[in-house]
Amino acid sequence: MSESSSPSTALRDRSAAAPRRSRPVALVIAAASLPMFMATLDNLVMTNALPVLHREMGASIEQLQWFVNAYTLAFAGAILVASALGDRFGRRTVFTVGIALFGAGSLFAALSSDPGQLIAARAVQGLGSAAVMPLSLALLTGAVPAARRALAIGIWGGVSGLGVAVGPLIGGAIMEGWNWQAIFWINIPVAVVAIPLAVLVLRNDFGARARIDVPGAVLAAGGVLALVHAIVRGNDDGWDSLGVIAELALGTALVLAFVVWQLRSKAPLVPLRLFRDRSFSITNVVGFAFSFGTFGSVFILIQYLQVVQGATPLEAAVQTTPWTIAPMFVAPLAGILASRVGTRILLMLGLLLQAVALAWMAIIITPTVAYVDLVVPFILAGVGMGLVFAPSATALLATLGLVDHAKASGVNSTVRELGVALGTAVMTAIFVGAGGQLLPDHYVDAARPAVFTGAAVLLVAAIAARWLPAGRGVHGATETPAAPESETSAPDPIAAESDPAEAVPAEADPAEAVALP
Repeated sequence: MSESSSPSTALRDRSAAAPRRSRPVALVIAAASLPMFMATLDNLVMTNALPVLHREMGASIEQLQWFVNAYTLAFAGAILVASALGDRFGRRTVFTVGIALFGAGSLFAALSSDPGQLIAARAVQGLGSAAVMPLSLALLTGAVPAARRALAIGIWGGVSGLGVAVGPLIGGAIMEGWNWQAIFWINIPVAVVAIPLAVLVLRNDFGARARIDVPGAVLAAGGVLALVHAIVRGNDDGWDSLGVIAELALGTALVLAFVVWQLRSKAPLVPLRLFRDRSFSITNVVGFAFSFGTFGSVFILIQYLQVVQGATPLEAAVQTTPWTIAPMFVAPLAGILASRVGTRILLMLGLLLQAVALAWMAIIITPTVAYVDLVVPFILAGVGMGLVFAPSATALLATLGLVDHAKASGVNSTVRELGVALGTAVMTAIFVGAGGQLLPDHYVDAARPAVFTGAAVLLVAAIAARWLPAGRGVHGATETPAAPESETSAPDPIAAESDPAEAVPAEADPAEAVALP
């Protein structure tokens, strides 16, 4: 039988000829963003709950770190595999499985009775989130026409900002009016709504169906876990102890082995050719530094309001609202402006504002500082975060084809979560090394150098962003994904509306190309 008459070719021909069902862009954005909102909200709720868990569970400082890091490490270790599974078995399929797994982890967390159980539950949540976060962006960019993509990414970033804004408020209100377990119960109805919405609205598009790189996944996960665990235990065991040195050496060796394996693998988890793209490479450097500096500092500062100033979880959430609510409004505007002024200037400005805000807070925090003195740096920090969220997503995919979007987003999500894990571990190590304790009289002097470190890292990120291309739009919409043998695998990119310009492979539209300086 000739190739032109084979059943698989006939299936692709029928798929390509079938009418494309139009889906409202608003529904597509909602279906892709709601699970991401759930994951973002839950992570920040957990940060606000740490002092409560310290009191009610008797959790140590190290265990408080692992409530955060169990999630981020599971996320970082599984995200590349999840992206590859999405390419092979369908991105919507893996996306919905991730939502279900996140819901199961939330149930397990709500029923936990000791720190060990809660750490394990957070790891399960991280595994679910690994399938949600990168595929959310890939499904969105593949389902929205190029002309509306920057706006859609801006709204997507705004939803993430909404999770930042309302997460502490919801968590504080629930913990004050009910108990800490309820911060996990609220995820269950969200997951129940999100799964059918995704199935009904999103197409199950595929990437290249390559074999899963299991050795690469093991090397990457093992290396990251060893490095973070060594940093977490460094202060307790001593940085010159044999165990810590051995773990640091092992982690470094595994990470280097992962890079060598990716160069040799026929189906790498991380196609290293992506790093030849300057926008992709610099965005990942910026994303790591942003997560390291920002969320490591948040881990210290949000506990300052409760431990030192005696605020309840709800009071602390209300007090940080000028910081957390700003991204909800700024991120969509930044997504719109990215196509006009370029991503580079927005990212540099956002990182600088965040660095200034953190340095300002580090200077003025004392046991008796007036809340009004914190408002302006809180606002600056929030505006800075909002200017980073959407433009960084736009810059990441600016010159990549749709076939690479899932893996590119997976790499970036991994890098950012590693930033969260290492930032939290390093800031806590600085805090503990300076004599910090979860007591009012032993907190501020140790918190100050940790937050200054976060500000310095963000300043370095702003400098690195200077090397981004001065692009003013999202290109990469014209590359045709691999055509799997599925009814959802028409050779043109999936679009929420009919877009003739994207229906066949074509040269890049010069109006959408990223201009290099």
